[in-house]
Amino acid sequence: MAIQTVGIVGAGTMGNGIAQACAVSGINVVMVDISEAAVQKGLATVAGSLDRLIKKEKITAADKDAALARIKTSTSYDDLKSAQLVIEAATENYDLKVKILKQLDELLGADVLVATNTSSISITKLGAVTKRADKFIGMHFFNPVPMMKLVEIIRGLQTSDATHDAVKALSEKLGKSPITVKNAPGFVVNRVLVPMINEAFQVLSEGTATAEDIDEGMKLGCNHPIGPLALADMIGLDVCLAVMEVYLEEFGDSKYRPCYLLREMVAAGRLGRKTGQGVYSY
Repeated sequence: MAIQTVGIVGAGTMGNGIAQACAVSGINVVMVDISEAAVQKGLATVAGSLDRLIKKEKITAADKDAALARIKTSTSYDDLKSAQLVIEAATENYDLKVKILKQLDELLGADVLVATNTSSISITKLGAVTKRADKFIGMHFFNPVPMMKLVEIIRGLQTSDATHDAVKALSEKLGKSPITVKNAPGFVVNRVLVPMINEAFQVLSEGTATAEDIDEGMKLGCNHPIGPLALADMIGLDVCLAVMEVYLEEFGDSKYRPCYLLREMVAAGRLGRKTGQGVYSY
């Protein structure tokens, strides 16, 4: 299947990033969110990102105009009917995703593929709530989407080879380097990454070292470009906590128990960069 139009549910950080990646690669986009303000904010984010690329001489002003012209914004799911693939990029909440997927399932043609950008929820479990489990797949993009090369393509138990191959081909067309992953909580990258972040909070809570020294140690000692605590602020501490809670529930292993300090900071609303305060102040 040749995917020429991609629908995206959610115009937030991940949704507008996916929209940009598609649009600059010549793919038409329909980006949907619950309000006109939300979709316009998403579109403005894309425009700002493209302006930065112009300043870096990565693209031209004409390239920007062409990309923006490929993005249609809407508050109606009906406008997604023109897409060959619809990507759900809503908040990491199982009940919300199920609600969206059931709505899409009733609306879209039988041959339309549906993907989720979940970072931790079971693809098999989400696919099972639809009538097109063979056409359902995980496409886990990484933030910031326009810059990050990786896409984890996650096959549910029911996902067909044709669905996998079409989504892999699209990912490559977007200039990404996809890896294929079996369905398991956290897939590959977050399964390794988020417990490491949780352990960094544990080290911080025990007073073993300051946040700055923990991050500096991991940067210099492991050649990481950013320390785990600064990365947690970038991801969002609430997201890190939610992922750890999924692991704990799914695996039933106490090694995935979220650090109490992480829980406390989320309870205080210190979620990282998006609130101006996390481990660090912004």
